[in-house]
Amino acid sequence: MQIRLSLLALAALPCLMTAADLEGPAIYQLHCSACHDASSVTRAPGPASLRGMSPENIIRALESGLMAQQGNALTATEKQNVAEFLTGKVLGQSRTATQTGLCPAPAPAFSLTGASWNGWGNNLNNSRFQTAADAGLNTATTGRLKLKWAFAFPDTSIANGQPTVVGGRVFVPSANRHVYSLDARSGCQYWAFEPDAPVRSAINIVSLNGRNIAFFGDRRANMYSVDAATGALIWKVHVDEQRTVGITAAAAYHDGRLYIPLADAEEGSAVDPKYECCKGRGALVVIDAATGKQIWKTYTTDEPKLAGKNKAGTQLWGPSGASIWSTPTVDPEKKLVYAGTGDNFSEPATATSDAVIAFDMQSGKIVWTRQLTANDAYTVGCRMTDKQGCPESDGPDYDIGASPILVKLATGKRVLLISQKSGVAHAIDPDNKGAIVWEHRVGGGSPLGGIQWGSASDGRYMYVANSDISFTKPSFERGERRVLDPKPGGGLFAISIATGERIWAAKPPVCGDRPFCSPAQSSAVTVIPGVVFSGSVDGHIRGYSAADGKVIWDYDTEHEYKTVNGMTAKGGSLDCPGPTIAGGMVFVESGYGSYAGVPGNVLLAFSIDGN
Repeated sequence: MQIRLSLLALAALPCLMTAADLEGPAIYQLHCSACHDASSVTRAPGPASLRGMSPENIIRALESGLMAQQGNALTATEKQNVAEFLTGKVLGQSRTATQTGLCPAPAPAFSLTGASWNGWGNNLNNSRFQTAADAGLNTATTGRLKLKWAFAFPDTSIANGQPTVVGGRVFVPSANRHVYSLDARSGCQYWAFEPDAPVRSAINIVSLNGRNIAFFGDRRANMYSVDAATGALIWKVHVDEQRTVGITAAAAYHDGRLYIPLADAEEGSAVDPKYECCKGRGALVVIDAATGKQIWKTYTTDEPKLAGKNKAGTQLWGPSGASIWSTPTVDPEKKLVYAGTGDNFSEPATATSDAVIAFDMQSGKIVWTRQLTANDAYTVGCRMTDKQGCPESDGPDYDIGASPILVKLATGKRVLLISQKSGVAHAIDPDNKGAIVWEHRVGGGSPLGGIQWGSASDGRYMYVANSDISFTKPSFERGERRVLDPKPGGGLFAISIATGERIWAAKPPVCGDRPFCSPAQSSAVTVIPGVVFSGSVDGHIRGYSAADGKVIWDYDTEHEYKTVNGMTAKGGSLDCPGPTIAGGMVFVESGYGSYAGVPGNVLLAFSIDGN
């Protein structure tokens, strides 16, 4: 479980326990349901998502993960009872280490040659653009894409890690605490690596000192170096000691260094007004890729101090937050690194939240900051009717959750393209301390977007997807479930990067009578020459004409699949990662049960030849 149980409920546990250990249903009803039944508000996994997990993962979260504080109040037997009740599985019967669908031995030699999509943005600029040569697709062939194979992520109900494609292999992380190396053409498995915590960051494949290496980070702020050919661990380093800080996005690799973004999860903790929010803060950490040794670390806010009390009388700390949720953008020309930040979680609000920060590559010194929304202190407690765990600022929670895109205009002028949950796309001048060049609104904005996980650019246009995911009620009582509104949200837009002028707008998807549906387009956008790919919470992945926004390919991922690793998997909502494209194939993850969406656990591979 990625978000902690109700602190109020668990605090009372010792008083409620009898001599006998509680059974799973009783533990859940008394101490878990208030948060997990209201998962779309609290960010805790809902019952459907919990059922897709393994009991081992739930126990590990209660013993040493984000929920260790709550797990301390449970006996070992109670942890097992609630884990088995929630998942419907027996401890010791996890399927993640399946022997089905393994590639024949010996494995062919692995090299970094051929078409690739490496890391999150596919280049240092984070453009999410794939060349025609590496894509192996165009406007004529995209409409012929068919499903070639499907791979199941066992014991999880969320697929939120973007695949990397290098050397004919797919490297993909999973929320089930495994990272997999698969054959791109067949989906067979070369190896699986088990980190200490779930991984959702995209993977970088690098040739370093004569060895091909995979780099990735987990939700407990561990960074890993793994042999890309075999999956053998080279080194592991823990880059931050704050318990709630983790790595949610891919590092950027350049010239032997890894630039690692850090994000904090306390924003969700403050749904409980008794939680002393907040001490976690964002940072950019730079380490030597060969050794894992830290070179520099720069926090996005000052060290938190005592900062008054909330409406429930609980002690607060601040400043906090200003997490870096996305992959930073490297600018070797100016020797700078650009990162977008999220909101503050407590007062005082800082000038570094909802901002683009330029860091000196060598020293880590902050060179300039351009804030796009001021005075934004927010927690999930702000969504509750009583707002007891909400800072005085009360949001609006307009994070910059997407990577900056660095582009050069035909005139030679450079701009950074910024996507924000306010629903506004920005162009700022990296050579003039981030001065605003233009702004273009595509949506109304909300805590879930606006523009959520990222736009793309082909050097001429910025392609922007709008989320604006909405629910049938704007605020909620604790323990109350909420439902997706099937009407508002969605839309894909092409904007001139030179002028900020809208070139075209594609209509949002239509849910009709489909249950648990939203037309929101939250996931990151991907572009190849002539085609823009965008996924939707309605479960569809679509290819749009880059010329006019017309849909030229549409595939509904929300159904069951027989997979190459011998399991039945389910597709669901598309959120967070965008599709990756290389060698005539498109790779898409399907399943996102958070925020009342449809859970799923599948990686889909498409090609024009299909099966």
